[in-house]
Amino acid sequence: MEKPQELVSIIVPVYNAGSYIEETIAMVQAQTYQNWELILVDDHSSDDGRERIEKCIAAGDKRIRLIARPANKGAADARNTGIQNAGGRYIAFLDADDIWMKDKLERELAFMKEKQAAFVFTAYEFGDENAVRTGKVVHVPPVLTYFKALSRTVIFTTTVLLDTDKTGRELIQMPNVKSEDTATWWKLLRNGFTAYGLDEVLAVYRRPVKSLSSNKLEAIRRIWNLYRREEKLPFLYSCYNLFFWAVRASLRRL
Repeated sequence: MEKPQELVSIIVPVYNAGSYIEETIAMVQAQTYQNWELILVDDHSSDDGRERIEKCIAAGDKRIRLIARPANKGAADARNTGIQNAGGRYIAFLDADDIWMKDKLERELAFMKEKQAAFVFTAYEFGDENAVRTGKVVHVPPVLTYFKALSRTVIFTTTVLLDTDKTGRELIQMPNVKSEDTATWWKLLRNGFTAYGLDEVLAVYRRPVKSLSSNKLEAIRRIWNLYRREEKLPFLYSCYNLFFWAVRASLRRL
């Protein structure tokens, strides 16, 4: 007798994503792995995104849930709200403007079980502001430990899948800092977990021309603050990691 599929909670922080959100919902509905719940946390948007979500819910898919927040508190707090309300053993993160391949959940969950892992992530491809694939692929290592991750921020949040039976939920709560996702992955790795990379492109990163991550000086400032304030690394060790982080980040964008 075939075992029932285990529930995956997909957490999507939503802020002024009305132009993307219906496409995002349809993309999740088209996944080959169907035992999921989609938790959309609207962070007090000023556009029509909430109304678009409500329209999709009204169409009858009870797996879609909307949490509307009364004030804007940022992506970290929105994701934490999603985690606190998730009913699934497995938690996947998806940004409202990014793209998943239709077999993303199926392939990644099978990989997680094969590795008996708590934390997995995948390769991804850069897309332009219209999510048109550019051919620039970010490959991932088979294994990533804490010390390797400090100089290699290769984990893309939209590709992450976590098994909360192994990690618990407290440890995956995101801190209220810039690059909160990277800080969370480092926290997991620092606490003894290993991240396993599936080197298959299962997501596309929609990168607007003026996105925050494309601002190199701001990116350097954010990663430096994580080294010094969150990880409390010594100055010279921070410089060492920053150098190799900058080299790898530049190569990813060539």
